[in-house]
Amino acid sequence: MCGRYATTTNPGRLAAELDAIDETDLDADQQESTVSYNVAPTTRVLTVVERHSHGEPEDDPKLRVRRMRWGLIPSWTKAGEPGVPAKGKPLFNARADRAVTAPSFRDSAKHKRCLVPMDGWYEWLVESAPAAKGKAVKRPFYMSHADGSRLYMAGLWSVWRDREVPDAEPLLSCTILTTDAIGDLARIHDRMPLPMPREHWAAWLDPDHPAPAELLAGVSPEEAAAIVARPVSTLVNSVRNNGPELLAPAEATDDGAGQISFHISGPAPGFSGQF
Repeated sequence: MCGRYATTTNPGRLAAELDAIDETDLDADQQESTVSYNVAPTTRVLTVVERHSHGEPEDDPKLRVRRMRWGLIPSWTKAGEPGVPAKGKPLFNARADRAVTAPSFRDSAKHKRCLVPMDGWYEWLVESAPAAKGKAVKRPFYMSHADGSRLYMAGLWSVWRDREVPDAEPLLSCTILTTDAIGDLARIHDRMPLPMPREHWAAWLDPDHPAPAELLAGVSPEEAAAIVARPVSTLVNSVRNNGPELLAPAEATDDGAGQISFHISGPAPGFSGQF
């Protein structure tokens, strides 16, 4: 699963890099608030979609940067109170191999697919505890591209409206697709977010056609090998902590039996705490 990640871009910069339209309507100060080293479900996150202009279905679709609630709310969800969807299970992840048939995601899988940009994501390795303590230990790891480039994960999105409140603002929400982890990543967790390589963006984001099935098949060995994992501080365990210190590396050791442990060390060479 993917329940926490880091992003250090803002919508203006992202839109400029992708030649996209920034539809977040944020001023400069608000844009900086989108930088987060500890993004958690239910917060508003940056996404990239490709859509036609409103009321112009025949025009060429364009890339657009939008903010959405992380935790998809299906369009058929009932209102809990006027203008507010009823609370339910936070759908912040969806299995890529089931998304096209699962009731909560299948409508979005047809024509509402997105990219979720991130610097990297966190996962926790569960280690067996000493018999005397009898409690498992969870060790946080940070996964990112080996060359430091931004990752774009496959996602789905939805639009929710309270049909009883005609003037209510639509609520945009999204989920991140996950797939089986492979290679060294599988030693930390059996699931991982599904990366979407740039050469597949056109097909993945196409608002007029379903995505080719092969794009949901899983991560390739080459893509998995390009992602490195490093242990980080347990500061990330609390969503109240949010700063570059969360990415400070810790030192890991392997006992030879597939058991990984680590201790906090000093900053890695070249790590200044600034990103």
